[in-house]
Amino acid sequence: MENLLPAGFPPDERARLLRAEAVRARELASAGILLRLWRVAGRRANVGIWRATTAAELHDALESLPLFPYLDIQVVPLSGHPNDPALVAGPPPPGA
Repeated sequence: MENLLPAGFPPDERARLLRAEAVRARELASAGILLRLWRVAGRRANVGIWRATTAAELHDALESLPLFPYLDIQVVPLSGHPNDPALVAGPPPPGA
């Protein structure tokens, strides 16, 4: 997702939205919906791993983000693969 807040957005409102976004992200993480989050270098964007049982559940979570009206979001649904090295190789050896 990419943050598209306009350049002339009021600084105090921007700061308020970013604080609220951080709080909501922690709530979604605590609920087991937002699993991981990485920043995309050089852009106001991030890549995350989200868990939802339905598209509607994911949409509701994304829509609950305070920055939602200013986000360009692309969703790529993932599912397990039978040749996933983590599944094929089994558990790591002790001490690894």
